[in-house]
Amino acid sequence: MVQLRYDGKVAIVTGAGGGLGKTYALELAKRGCKVVVNDLGGDRHGTSSSTSMADKVVQEIKAAGGQAVANYDSVEFGEKIVKTAIDAFGRIDIVINNAGILRDVSLLKMKDVDWDLIFQVHVKGAFSVTRAAWPYMRDQKYGRIIVTSSNAAIYGNFGQTNYSAAKSALIGFANSLAKEGEKYNIKANTLVPTAGSRLTQTVMPEDLVNALKPEYVTPLTLYMAHESFPETGKVYEAGAGWYGQLLYYRSNGKVVTNASVEDVANNWTAISDMKNAHSLSYMKDATAHLMDALAAQEEANEKANASGGASTGTSVGGDFPASIRSSALFKEMAEGVRKEPELVKNVKAIILYSITDGKNEIGKFTLDFKSSPPSVYFGDVKNGEKATTTVTVSDNDFCEIGAGTLQPQKAFMSGKLKVKGNVMLLQKLQGLTEARKKSKM
Repeated sequence: MVQLRYDGKVAIVTGAGGGLGKTYALELAKRGCKVVVNDLGGDRHGTSSSTSMADKVVQEIKAAGGQAVANYDSVEFGEKIVKTAIDAFGRIDIVINNAGILRDVSLLKMKDVDWDLIFQVHVKGAFSVTRAAWPYMRDQKYGRIIVTSSNAAIYGNFGQTNYSAAKSALIGFANSLAKEGEKYNIKANTLVPTAGSRLTQTVMPEDLVNALKPEYVTPLTLYMAHESFPETGKVYEAGAGWYGQLLYYRSNGKVVTNASVEDVANNWTAISDMKNAHSLSYMKDATAHLMDALAAQEEANEKANASGGASTGTSVGGDFPASIRSSALFKEMAEGVRKEPELVKNVKAIILYSITDGKNEIGKFTLDFKSSPPSVYFGDVKNGEKATTTVTVSDNDFCEIGAGTLQPQKAFMSGKLKVKGNVMLLQKLQGLTEARKKSKM
């Protein structure tokens, strides 16, 4: 078996004066990594400081032939910690956000300082160190970032509303970092460790604290920090020699058209049934699922209108097919210009959207703001008119644009949104859309 090495790499390990952080620092150094051993040297409540803890770990690394420097700054001052790495070793490749404190107390007895200090160290600390390291990782097109969460974030724990909330925030933090870092080869993941330490002494019996050695967590942590690690934006657990991955699952749910509170209550078994639950990796997948639901809702309304049944939906020009997810967005536009035609009275143009499945066209939608009254309908331009601007975009990408998870400018620059004709019309149309959203607030 080839040993995984970290030669030439530089790591920052926060809270490395003891417990988990110390084992990470020692093992990284043993495998050729240069390590910044950061530790404020305080107690588990974050109320004191000392240089001795970091110094002892550095001495141990050097005695074994490794390279390390100490840093005693609070993680709130991430730029100082990163500066230590740059001054000593000239680069930064790995950040393991491990530092933490506890202020356990039940909600009604919790003081502002108990809440604020937890977020200051765990969330602000991880943010500060990572932000300071990010430009170096971006420029060198390489980085590995690990944030440390907790089972308290996943399951909750009595007397730890502050700690649970902060540790939950770190999961979202790492997941978003993963998206931002993809094009720079910066991978960010979350670790949920279970190990005996000064932070688990308050919630575990002494014999269990002693049995759950930090060394059981270290192999997974180091693999996550290695250049060969393939994943990003994931959550992993480790403890007692057990290693696993954690995923969020959602039920298939149920579309209940024009639902009342009673309808939701009556369909609760189907809504909450986890039998065919599935995991989603991207926000766009969740948005696409909702677009499907919205299309089904509109289709039900149209059928009800066609049969003369009661419905809160409004039938507007053209047949908007439910098989195309973005139909719901165009139908909303149609309803909008019908109710407020004055919003587009100065556009005086026809915009044709060619919606694709990523390769082939699956439908056309026309925004006729040249005629009076203005209209939006499914199909090609009518009455022998020609489109002023033609837009080609995939169904999924247009749904993302509509949901706000993909900026039109970015879609255009990346080639996801192709425009033929007057490009400025789209900017004008976006401005009108934003103005309408504000007027509805």
